[in-house]
Amino acid sequence: MNTTNTMLSPEQNQVENDWEFTEVWIDPMLNPPYLLLLLANTQGKFNIYDPAKDYQIIFSTDDYETAKLWLLEDEYEPIQGKFRFDDL
Repeated sequence: MNTTNTMLSPEQNQVENDWEFTEVWIDPMLNPPYLLLLLANTQGKFNIYDPAKDYQIIFSTDDYETAKLWLLEDEYEPIQGKFRFDDL
């Protein structure tokens, strides 16, 4: 039986086991809307990933408020709140 590796990038494995919560942010002014992911890892780092660029980190900080303000400055809006690793 042949299997296919469906991982989009090697980074995903590292993030998968190291995150505390994630938020999806959207730029609703674009059509289709543009999405970014905010992930908080267990070491207190907040990284913003761009799924359209192979989940490249485009912004990183040690403070949630700084990450949130960076997204709001570019007129992104959060979708539905946080998804916690423990809830899955």
